Amino acid sequence: MPATTPRPGTRVDGRTARSERTRNAIVEAHVALILDGDLRPTADRIAKQAGVSLRALWSHFADMEALFTASGERILQQRDEAHQPIPTDLPLTARIDAYCHQRARMLEQVAPAAKASSLKEPFSPALQSYRRSHTDRVRTELAELFAREIDDDESLLAALTAVSMWPTWGTLRDAMGMDPKAARAVLTRAVTALLTAPRG
Repeated sequence: MPATTPRPGTRVDGRTARSERTRNAIVEAHVALILDGDLRPTADRIAKQAGVSLRALWSHFADMEALFTASGERILQQRDEAHQPIPTDLPLTARIDAYCHQRARMLEQVAPAAKASSLKEPFSPALQSYRRSHTDRVRTELAELFAREIDDDESLLAALTAVSMWPTWGTLRDAMGMDPKAARAVLTRAVTALLTAPRG
């Protein structure tokens, strides 16, 4: 009995699946290298980490900007998966404590990626876009979690967002040499002060 000839659709689907696996491996390799402290991984190192050829890398990504775009999406996805919503009906001090603990943990997790991005962001529209997207997410979280305290005070919301972002955390951890616990205490104090200050 003659062998069954694979249907064309089967071959195409298999090829598509292999292509998607290769693409995912490249993105995962790029992110893994950055998170391991390689802040400027070359295409050679990314391909080696992914177990693919340079030709395969460039066949899936037109340039490093395209790879930054895909990796930025992956890091935002990981951030969303790690995020735990905080109940908005908790007392203010409990909300502040929960927010600052989670924010400190997430800032520590993204520290290598944030440092890597800062090296290329001025020249990368993709990285600039992801910074804006991440800032918007933090701003939205603050607006929802502390809605009663913020009300319509846009400057208060902006101040809370600014102290919650990587540049502030990086200053505390790197420039000032604080450990995560001390840096979190500063973040908690700043958020508390902003939310409990008299409204003029």
